[in-house]
Amino acid sequence: MTAGDVQRLDETAHETRVPLLDLTAWRETHGIVAGITARTGEFDLGLASLESTKAVTARWRAFFAEMRPAFSGFVMSFHAHRATIASYGPDTKGWVIGDGLDGHATTDAGILLMVPVADCVPVYLLHPPTNTLALLHAGWRGIADGILESGLASVAELSGDPRPSEVIMHCGVGICGDCYEVGHEVFEAVTGSAVSGRVKLDLRVALTDRARRAGVGTITATQWCSAHDRDRFFSHRRSGGTDGRMVAYLGRPRG
Repeated sequence: MTAGDVQRLDETAHETRVPLLDLTAWRETHGIVAGITARTGEFDLGLASLESTKAVTARWRAFFAEMRPAFSGFVMSFHAHRATIASYGPDTKGWVIGDGLDGHATTDAGILLMVPVADCVPVYLLHPPTNTLALLHAGWRGIADGILESGLASVAELSGDPRPSEVIMHCGVGICGDCYEVGHEVFEAVTGSAVSGRVKLDLRVALTDRARRAGVGTITATQWCSAHDRDRFFSHRRSGGTDGRMVAYLGRPRG
């Protein structure tokens, strides 16, 4: 992905006791909180961590404390690497953990959508006229299964606006094409193009191509890679499956 392909919009550090990288442009322009936690201090938020429950819980409590009182509902799930998305209304309170979901959507303020990642791409969707939000977990299986298209359909349904040209999309921190080598069957499943042998696959390029075909009006992407920027982020592939997890987040604050 080059600068000519899609606008680069960098997450920038947000100085708090919890290591956060914020999409400051979304916060300043739309009043939307969006970003991802960083690795700094080994701030692993993986629910399947091998660390003690006490250590993991302490980090989650610090994260929640950072996000309150702007949010009273916190939504995430165990992933299925497919294209199933759930929607949430004003009765969503506390910490809600689903199962078999790879996306979350809402039109309500005070609900923070979250997805854990460590190479898969977090996809942020915003329909500014109605403040409809969706946050997607997009690995290669999910992309092939249509997670982006499902996310856009959820935004259209909740907003009542079927025009994807009104949607803003951002591809967040994930593994880049230079670091992600896959077999031909994976490449073909994601892109629909036939190749032979092992090839490099850029998931953000694949998502951008699909978004353009769907008619999404504004598309941006981060410069960061979870693998070669591993001093800042966790990477499942680069660590051989032993690394922790970041949490991508998206929500409209109350008030």
